[in-house]
Amino acid sequence: MTVLTFVLLIAGIVGLVIGAEGLVRGAARIAARTGLSSVVIGLTVVAFGTSAPELAVSVGDVIRGGDEAGAIALGNVVGSNIANVLLALGLAAALGGALVVAPRITRIDVPIMIGVSVLVLFMALDERIGRTEGAVLASALIVYIVWTVIAARRGELPAVADELGDVLAPETLARMSVWSDIGFVIGGLLLLVAGSQALVEAASDIATDLGVSDLVIGLTVVAIGTSLPEVATSVLAAVRGERDLAVGNAIGSNLFNLLAVLGITSLVAPNSIPVPQSAIQVDLPVMIVVAVACLPIFTNGHVLQRWEGASFFVFYAAYITWLILDASEHSVRDDYGAVMLFFVVPLTAITLAVIGYRSRPGARARTTES
Repeated sequence: MTVLTFVLLIAGIVGLVIGAEGLVRGAARIAARTGLSSVVIGLTVVAFGTSAPELAVSVGDVIRGGDEAGAIALGNVVGSNIANVLLALGLAAALGGALVVAPRITRIDVPIMIGVSVLVLFMALDERIGRTEGAVLASALIVYIVWTVIAARRGELPAVADELGDVLAPETLARMSVWSDIGFVIGGLLLLVAGSQALVEAASDIATDLGVSDLVIGLTVVAIGTSLPEVATSVLAAVRGERDLAVGNAIGSNLFNLLAVLGITSLVAPNSIPVPQSAIQVDLPVMIVVAVACLPIFTNGHVLQRWEGASFFVFYAAYITWLILDASEHSVRDDYGAVMLFFVVPLTAITLAVIGYRSRPGARARTTES
């Protein structure tokens, strides 16, 4: 990897993080000036903003063309969804303590995330995701947003966008002009475009230099880079004691990655997004297992405990290790992969199912009585 590639990689990640922050702040203030409530802003502007890096990188990848165009986009979405749960929430819980899980997340958002993850796997079975599939995902996104906003207006959702309290404060809106807000939006968009181009270029160079596929680079370097806003937001929220924000941010970002990023990217791609067999056999199933794992852990008292967060982080390290061994064609990769797929993943699923079963009120009552 040359010095220029390293500079492009760092510059791309920094541009994406700063650009997303600027876009969210400017757009949120503009929306607030129109009279929209903080609830609606949080469910739309903030949700889109946290997935803006993934969207910018994925769209940039499919537009650039080439034999492997779309591989980074797919790896970015799948890898980011895995990282948002195992890495972001894992670190947030392990470093900041137990995270509070809103009941709505376990009743509605996580089941939807599981369902959409399974749907994406079925869409990918023919080794491509085309415009028709993209239209289905984008349409589902619109339905989800409208339904969520209506529920929020009825008071059926807890307050959101608390992390933007300083941005939407009346004194802040009075101090900042609308032109400065427009400047934030334009500047954020420009940084997102420039950062995504730099990151995609650097990722492609790294894949070429290391002799690995664009998919692997998308699952690792690009996914972690574009997930940095979620990682930083979740960890800082947990450390500051705002432990009810981290889980909602991560799950919301995963939903938008699947519906908005993958949907929009599939719609604008000149050709369908190719899906390698390795993604169908390993990476997409791992994404589904991670989504399913959230349900029993989150329902265990509606708290993500510190040890559970540490377990998430360990499993993320194991997954990344497998990707590295597989990409390098290490002699141990077959045995390690067999252990991951046929022992660790099923055992984890069974363990989480037992935790979820024991956390049921009836089961706890029977345990207490005995």
